[in-house]
Amino acid sequence: MSEIKLFSTNDTVKECLHSMVGLEKELQNLIENNMETFFGVRFLKSEYTIANGRMDSIGIDENNSPVIFEYKKSQNDNVINQGLFYLDWLLNHKADFILLVTEKLGKKTADNIDWSVPCVICIAHSFNKYDINAVNLIQRNIKLVSYRKYDNLILFEHLNNPTVKPILENINNDNSNKNNNQKSHLEKLESVSDNIKILYDSICDFIESLGDDISKNQLKLYLAYKKIQNIVCIEIYSNHITLFLKLNPDNIILEKGFTRDMRNIGHYGTGDLQVTIRNEEDVKKAKPLLEKVYIES
Repeated sequence: MSEIKLFSTNDTVKECLHSMVGLEKELQNLIENNMETFFGVRFLKSEYTIANGRMDSIGIDENNSPVIFEYKKSQNDNVINQGLFYLDWLLNHKADFILLVTEKLGKKTADNIDWSVPCVICIAHSFNKYDINAVNLIQRNIKLVSYRKYDNLILFEHLNNPTVKPILENINNDNSNKNNNQKSHLEKLESVSDNIKILYDSICDFIESLGDDISKNQLKLYLAYKKIQNIVCIEIYSNHITLFLKLNPDNIILEKGFTRDMRNIGHYGTGDLQVTIRNEEDVKKAKPLLEKVYIES
C-alpha cells in the first residue's frame, strides 16, 4: 500500500502530519452529515438496530442500491466480517429496509430499490494487505476506504474496486421466453449481435482509460461508471447502445438521432444527456463528450 504525502506550501514547504480523529464517533458524524458529498450516498439512519447487531450507518445511493457503512474502531475489529453479516441480513430482511426508505425518502424511492448490488463501505485509519486480499477473494461488493485527517482537511483513499456480478432474482435461464424489456443488462449483452458487442467493448474500454478514479458498477438493468457519483450509465438494445451522461444539455449542441435532452424524461440510471451509439462513427463522436463528463465531474 502506498503512503500519501501532503505538503503545505505557505511561506515554507513542510509536510502535513496526519492523525486519527479524536473519537470514531466524530468521524461517523462527519460522514453522516456529508455522506452524499463524500460518497454519493443519501443518508438514511445512524446506529440502525437489528436483532443481532447494529449497523453504524445506512444509506442509499443514486442507483437506489442499499449502502452500509461500518467504521473500524480498533485494530482488533473485524469490520469486514461485520459488514458481510449485515449485508446478508439486509438481503434476508428487505421489508425492513423498504419501510425505512419509505419513511425517509417516500414510496416512489422505496418502490425502485435496486437489490442487485448492495454495498458495504468499511472505513478505517488503515487496512493491511491481508484485508484487501480478503475482500478480493470474497467477491462481494465490499469497499475499503482509509482516511487521513490533516487539521481542517480529511482525505479518503479508496483501496479497492470490487467487480461483482449483480444479484438477479427470479431469472429464468431460458432467455428465449423473455422479451428484451424483461432481460437484465448482462442477458441483453449476451443476446445482441457481435457488432453491438464490439461497440459496447469499445465504449467501455475508452471510459475506463480516462482515469484510475473511475469505477464500474454493474446493476441489474444498466452499467454505471462513476467517480464519486455516476458520470455515465449504459443501456443495451438490439440495434444500438444508449449512454446517459451527467452533462447539462444546454451546454451541448444537440444532434437529432445522436444526442437528446433527457431532463424530465424518465429513464433507468442517471444523466441528463442521452447519446445513442449505432456504429463506429457514433463512438468517435461520443468520445469528446465522454472526456468532457470525466473532466467536469
